[in-house]
Amino acid sequence: MKQKTRKSILKRIKITSKGKLLRRHQLGAGHLKRKKSKSALGRQAKTSIYFGGEARKLRKVIGL
Repeated sequence: MKQKTRKSILKRIKITSKGKLLRRHQLGAGHLKRKKSKSALGRQAKTSIYFGGEARKLRKVIGL
């Protein structure tokens, strides 16, 4: 049986032309913002790359 793509995960990430996986924003950025510094909030708002095993697992779930 063919594996289905997890559409919910596919919407949360971006695949670059080279095949890297980018997350749209950091986890945990949506709450408890008063305790976090401005620089920490700025870092969390930026897109970042999934590394190593994390990216490997996501590729398997997406079907790449």
